[in-house]
Amino acid sequence: MISQWMAYLQYQLGAHPDASGKLDAYSSWSAQLLGSLHWWMLLEGTHVLTLMAFAGTILFVDLRLLGLALPNVPISRVTRSLLPITVGSFVVMIVTGLLVFYAKPFDYWHNAAFRIKVVFLLLAAANIFIFHSRVQADAAKWDAAPVPPLAARRSAAASILLWVLVIAAGRCMAYDRFTCAEAGPVVGALADCEGQAATLASLEQEVSL
Repeated sequence: MISQWMAYLQYQLGAHPDASGKLDAYSSWSAQLLGSLHWWMLLEGTHVLTLMAFAGTILFVDLRLLGLALPNVPISRVTRSLLPITVGSFVVMIVTGLLVFYAKPFDYWHNAAFRIKVVFLLLAAANIFIFHSRVQADAAKWDAAPVPPLAARRSAAASILLWVLVIAAGRCMAYDRFTCAEAGPVVGALADCEGQAATLASLEQEVSL
């Protein structure tokens, strides 16, 4: 179901019929976005830059929570100083990330590295939720402590690890070895290459690929 929906977004939405009466996949809105040299470069560049800003501010806060940076500065002061950059870069990163995904949703969905990235993103989000709902509940007691309690340090270490894995998985998405084009048995299972082939076969009567 998800595979068919992604295929519709990439190959059919906004597409025009060709001379044979089939929808021309290269005329879909996704294909037009991907083929737009300036817009595509702007989106990718902005996404990467805002990802760097977001991850950089998160890293700085995590290092403070680990007691490795600015040990004499209250944690609340560090977070307040970086919060505008974190929130602003996060919003732009999400918007540009969704647009980059929309340029090739079907291909990305059947990319093992993308699926791994989504898992790490969900784990990073869960770690943030646990930190703010539980660990930070008594932050006033250790806000100015050079080294916060173990729970805070564990959350910070997990945050650093998970965001590094998110970025690494995102970088791996560019390599064919994580796609169905050159998939081995493990990657093929992770990327659901059988589902990709079945979806493409079902499109043959309607779409010119």
